[in-house]
Amino acid sequence: MTSFSDFGLAEPITRALAEERYVTPTPIQAQTIPLALERRDIIGIAQTGTGKTAAFALPILNGLARSPRQPERKTCRVLVLSPTRELSNQILDSFRAYGRHLRLQSTIAIGGVPMGRQVRSLMNGVDVLVATPGRLLDLLRGNAVRLNAVETLVLDEADRMLDMGFIRDIRAIVAKLPKDRQTLFFSATMPQAIAELADDMLRDPAKVAVTPVATTADKVAQRVIRVDRAAKASLLTKTIRSEPIDRVIVFTRTKHGADKVARGLVKDGIPADAIHGNKSQNYRERVLAAFRDGSLRTLVATDIAARGIDVEGVSHVINFDMPFEPESYVHRIGRTARAGAEGSAISFVAADEAPLLRAIERLIRMQIPASGQTTANEAAPAPRPQNRPHHRPGEGQSRPGHKHPPRGQKQSSRGRQNANSGASRPAPSHDAPSGEPTALAAVGFMRKKPEHQNNRGARQARPAR
Repeated sequence: MTSFSDFGLAEPITRALAEERYVTPTPIQAQTIPLALERRDIIGIAQTGTGKTAAFALPILNGLARSPRQPERKTCRVLVLSPTRELSNQILDSFRAYGRHLRLQSTIAIGGVPMGRQVRSLMNGVDVLVATPGRLLDLLRGNAVRLNAVETLVLDEADRMLDMGFIRDIRAIVAKLPKDRQTLFFSATMPQAIAELADDMLRDPAKVAVTPVATTADKVAQRVIRVDRAAKASLLTKTIRSEPIDRVIVFTRTKHGADKVARGLVKDGIPADAIHGNKSQNYRERVLAAFRDGSLRTLVATDIAARGIDVEGVSHVINFDMPFEPESYVHRIGRTARAGAEGSAISFVAADEAPLLRAIERLIRMQIPASGQTTANEAAPAPRPQNRPHHRPGEGQSRPGHKHPPRGQKQSSRGRQNANSGASRPAPSHDAPSGEPTALAAVGFMRKKPEHQNNRGARQARPAR
C-alpha cells in the first residue's frame, strides 16, 4: 500500500504530514502527486471530500522547497483560483499546514473584505496566492499584482466556476500568465464547456479520474420525500427533530430563501443560521466557526456559499429546494460522508421539481429511492407549548384588521356573526402555527410585527461577536 513517504517529498513536508497524522494517501492523491512532481499538466476528476487539496498542494510545496528564492515584488510563484471565499480560505489553511516548516509566504485575495490589506501583503511578492477570480481582476486593474512570474496555476472546482459565470474572468486571467507554466485543473464534473476550457489551457495533460464523472459518494444514503411545497417548512422541522443528526446543512436555491428557512427553524425552537453571498465575510466566518465547533448544528446555505465547507461530522444534507443544475446535487451531498465517514442526503421534492429530480437521476445514473408523499397536515410537527396568558376569544382584545363601522352604519351579517362568535380570521401573514388554536393567533397582535419580534422566546443562537 502506498504511503506519503513513498513520494520522496522534502523532509519538512513529510514532518508536517506526520504531525497532521496523514499516513495513507487517498486515490486522487496517490495518482496525482507523482505526475505533478514530474511537472505534468493534470486534469483531475474527483468528487468533493476526496482529498483534492492535498493532491495539488503537496507537490507544489515540494517544488517550492527544492528551489527556494525570493519572489519579485507584486508577483506570486503559485496561483490557485477557486470559486468561493470559503474554499479559498480552506485551501490557504492547507498550504500553511503542510508547509509550516518551510519559509514560504502565502496570502489570499477574496472579495467581501477590504482590499488594502491584500495590496500590502502582495507588495513584496509571495510564493502562493489563493484568489477568487473577481478580486484577482480588481487587483490586476489596480496594478497591485503581476502574473508574469507564475510557475504553477491551479484551477479548483472548475465546474462551479462555470456555474457562477467566471469562465470569462478565468480566460482574462490566463491570458496574462506565462505560456511556460504547469497547470493543474480539478473538477468534480466535466461538462462540455469545462472540457473545452481545459483543452485551451493545458498542454498534453495527464487525466486522473478516481470516480466516474458526476457520481455521488458511495457512503451517502440518499432518499427523496415527495412533499407539497407548502409543507416543506414543517417537514424540515420534523425531519431535524426525528433524524439522528450531528450536524446538518440545509440547501436552498436563493439567499432570501436561506434566511427565511433559518428564521422558521429558530421560530420552531431549532437553533440555526444562514450563510450566503449577502452576508459579510466576518459574519460568514463566525457562523462557520460555530458550525465547526458544534455550538451550531444546523446551517442553512446556498450552493455558492456552501462550496468549500469542509467540516467533519456533517451527518446530514437536506435539499430544501432541488437545484436547477444537476451537478450541484453532487456538490451538495458531498458535504457529508467526508474522510471515509457515512452520511445521509434527504431531498424534499415538490410536484414542480420532479423534472429536476429526473435530471439528477440521469446524471448520477441511479434512481433515488422515495419514501412517499407528505402533505401539509402530515408534515406539521407537534405544537410547542405557548407561554401566553389565557384570554377568552374577544375578551379585551381587538382582532387583527378589524375596524368598527362608522356610527350609524350597520354591520354586515358576516361581521355580526364573527363578532358574536368571537372567532378571528387573521390575514395570511398572521397565521397561527400549525396545531395552535386560531384564537391564540389574535391575542396581543394589534399590528403586524417583524418576525424576530414575534419570536422573542426562541431567539436565533449566534456566535459571540
